[in-house]
Amino acid sequence: MESTLLLNHTQIQQIINRMAYQLYENHYAEDEIVLAGIQQRGYIFAQKIVETFARFSNQKIKLLPLEVEKDTPYDSVHQAMIDKSLFENKVVVIVDDVLYSGKTLTYAMSRFLHAPVKKLSTMVLVDRNHKNYPVNADYVGFSLATTLKQHIKVMFNNNENKVLLE
Repeated sequence: MESTLLLNHTQIQQIINRMAYQLYENHYAEDEIVLAGIQQRGYIFAQKIVETFARFSNQKIKLLPLEVEKDTPYDSVHQAMIDKSLFENKVVVIVDDVLYSGKTLTYAMSRFLHAPVKKLSTMVLVDRNHKNYPVNADYVGFSLATTLKQHIKVMFNNNENKVLLE
């Protein structure tokens, strides 16, 4: 299968910088921001946002790992609730690498509905624009329309981050 490079390492870093600044601009007055990164690549992407954010702001930002099992979302092991004291009355941003249908983000959001949050938003590196669930990303790094047969592959390696279309 032939792959097309959509984003190279430099372009991804530029997107991370832009999104970190957008996050700051939208929430500069908050005491703390919580980023919940969906395991695996969403969490890595969230880590990169937090690292960049910390370079220009002293604002407190908390990173939470979030495991979402799309095939068995109501399984008790995967549905374990996050300690609500970590995000109660705070701004929460759910972070993932690719927004395909909206299913993963929808299940991820349900984890934060058992306690009041100040604001709940979503952030993705790539938005494919094939939504089956009524969910949109508030922060989008790169948006493109693809066919249903095409696949987006995000690769986070130390010095060679890239996004491929397969």
